[in-house]
Amino acid sequence: MMPQPVLSDLAALLCIASILMIPLAVAGLSLINTGLGRARSASQMILSSLCVFGVAALVYFAFGFAWQGYPGGPGYQMFVAGRGWSWIANSSFFLRNISFDGSPASLASLFGIFSVALAAVIPLGSGTERWRLGAACASTALFAGWTYPLFAHWVWGGGWLAQLGTGAGLGRGFVDAGGSGTIQAVGGLTALSIAWILGPRYGKYTVEGMPSAIPGHNSVLVLFGCLLTLIGWLGLNSAGSVLLNGVELGQVIKVILNTTLCASAAGLMAAAFTYVRFGKPDASLTANGWVGGLAASSAACAFVVPAEAVVIGGIAGGLVILSVEWLELRLSVDDPSGSVSVHGVAGLWGILAVGLFGRFPSSAATGASGAPAGQWLAQLVGIATLIGFVLPLTYGLNWLLDRFYPLRVSPEGERQGMDLYELGAGAYPEFVTHSEEFMQRKL
Repeated sequence: MMPQPVLSDLAALLCIASILMIPLAVAGLSLINTGLGRARSASQMILSSLCVFGVAALVYFAFGFAWQGYPGGPGYQMFVAGRGWSWIANSSFFLRNISFDGSPASLASLFGIFSVALAAVIPLGSGTERWRLGAACASTALFAGWTYPLFAHWVWGGGWLAQLGTGAGLGRGFVDAGGSGTIQAVGGLTALSIAWILGPRYGKYTVEGMPSAIPGHNSVLVLFGCLLTLIGWLGLNSAGSVLLNGVELGQVIKVILNTTLCASAAGLMAAAFTYVRFGKPDASLTANGWVGGLAASSAACAFVVPAEAVVIGGIAGGLVILSVEWLELRLSVDDPSGSVSVHGVAGLWGILAVGLFGRFPSSAATGASGAPAGQWLAQLVGIATLIGFVLPLTYGLNWLLDRFYPLRVSPEGERQGMDLYELGAGAYPEFVTHSEEFMQRKL
């Protein structure tokens, strides 16, 4: 069992202030998802974000944190080769065993509520314009009550991935300071599952199978959302680094700087990439690159120097653009907000970047550069776990849910628009928000 961390009063105050910034990231992603969809579903999308936030917070409060736990807390172990590996926590439901006194456990529960809400908003982007509000809430309950807290325990609750350092000699074990894997990749892989189960929007693919462009209705919302996500991510990465990874307070300056540089490099790389490719920079893809840089920054933000953060961000920006095109053209994945690429692909890259560039106090003390021996392998084990276990798990849960409570809205609802069909009123009632692309469905 890992020892429970101890925080000074100043560190606790910093964590509280940083945690309170995280909802701005949720707001930013909500605006991005809304702006990248069509006008006739704007109200339903922003309401879905609000409802998903509420469901995720309540379910995590009731059950999720009990499964996630915190380092030093009770849990269940599996024994392999004579060594115990923690696979799930054993805390009380409804946060009954938590003393809300600024202790690490109480701060972890607060951090977890906002983090699971942020992760739960990610799949909404891949289900834009066809994911029923009630189905999204039901899916979020499964996500916040099981999928997210299970992996979060393995990484942040003293679970077996965190134990890879002491138990298997793989560096410091799996490292994910601000959630490139725990929040971004888990959310992005769930978004992939949702996109697969729902299928593409009507009119997205022609009879020949070629994708048609369906532009978002408001790039201003999208780009303003990018600025909000930056503010929220500064709090996310700072709180995660100090609270869950033992980073000293003075290193928060580096965390903030690296987060900003990573997003900036990714956004500029995406703008340059689309300029070279299309002759003009693309606003929506640049926004995707920006958020992809934030997603990639989270894992290594406290453990790399600023120049390396720029490299990580630049690579993330390029990967997001390539991934968006590959998923749409090769796999016929209709992901209107690019959630799979932005959070899934960039998040996985951020995890790997820790093994490639990470520097830790233990290795610095010996004068060695880079991560301690085996760190890259620990990161690969985490990536393999996400792809080989979390993706099938989240797909299976949503597939089963779809059997009992269909996720996709009826064809009439999609033709009419989610606003009118589910809410009875549009976001922009003075404009006509319908078109006939519904009739272009591939037969």
